[in-house]
Amino acid sequence: MFIRLSLCALLFTCCLGKLAAQQAVGDNLVPNPGFERFAATPIGWFYKGEHFTRVMRDWSAATAASPDVFGPKVRVPSSWAEKDFGKQAPRAGGAMAGLTLYGCAEGKPHCREYVQVRLTEELVPGQTYEVSAYVAHLPRSLEINNLGFLFANYSFDEPTDVLLKEQPQVEITTPMRVRQQQWIQVKDRFVADAPATYLIIGNFKTDEATEVSRPAGSNSLKYAYYYLDEVVVRKVPPIVSGPAPVASSDAVGTTSWKVGSVVRLRNVFFDFDKSELLPRSFVELDKLVRVMRTYPDMTVELSGHTDSRGDDAYNLRLSLRRAQAVADYLQLQGIAGSRLQARGAGSREPVADNTTDEGRDLNRRVELKVISMEGFGAN
Repeated sequence: MFIRLSLCALLFTCCLGKLAAQQAVGDNLVPNPGFERFAATPIGWFYKGEHFTRVMRDWSAATAASPDVFGPKVRVPSSWAEKDFGKQAPRAGGAMAGLTLYGCAEGKPHCREYVQVRLTEELVPGQTYEVSAYVAHLPRSLEINNLGFLFANYSFDEPTDVLLKEQPQVEITTPMRVRQQQWIQVKDRFVADAPATYLIIGNFKTDEATEVSRPAGSNSLKYAYYYLDEVVVRKVPPIVSGPAPVASSDAVGTTSWKVGSVVRLRNVFFDFDKSELLPRSFVELDKLVRVMRTYPDMTVELSGHTDSRGDDAYNLRLSLRRAQAVADYLQLQGIAGSRLQARGAGSREPVADNTTDEGRDLNRRVELKVISMEGFGAN
């Protein structure tokens, strides 16, 4: 658990001078904070969470409800453009995300939408962090409070458009009233008292527990919709040193290498539903490169694994692409391809319970098995 603080202020962009003076020191832990980088061409409109996940780099949808992406190549359907979707300009750059945050009681499909991202480093217990984001408002939609920022040790992959009932560490308690075509910055600080790797953003409260204001006029919409841009998580001095790595978690560095050894590459990371290695993976994989240079005759099998969500055939293909991504990285570092075998296992070999988010997160992995090992030396 973390120490929870309510969001103390909503700051308009006209106050940038004051904000700069209060800016936390340190690098942003959120990759792709302005939703500018895409894994695929963002053409069309999203109707499922998996659509957002496959298009947006680093970010994913936490449930089956689909957040939206707005950018130069996104075409907003006329039925939604008539409601003014897409008329808002991004706060910076050329893209932004959009979320429905309220409207379940009024029967709105996908009335709760969430975006999530793996941080570039794990939160350190005892460290103070500043969380901030810019939000804008769809003019005819409802105005609400309760935009939450949840930090967790695992990502979410809910198969329906469910309300996530976790308690966020930072939560806006003041209604977010934003003038048309403008942005406001929301921010607060909290102290982490446990490690966390993921940030999830959305409304974690029911409609009944959310304060709502209806715009004037008979053509108002029955749901709340907000745009999101420039998400930042930074350390606030003094900087707290993280705990020393636990030896048992360094599988590559502590394994006794022999034929049949199986190593779970615990620090190899992918975007959800994607096969591109994240930069945080390179430290672990570079250790593996050194091992394979030490044992030049060692041949290994790399097996990719997924959780049980999704089509079996798709999971097999995804797991194979992830295993191949690891093999490709090793080859780029000079390891011969003849020493590497890539295999996709899909969801057929779980190591944890697929009915929980924590279990599914553990099941999405890459494992290494030593096939042969005839000599010892250095190349």
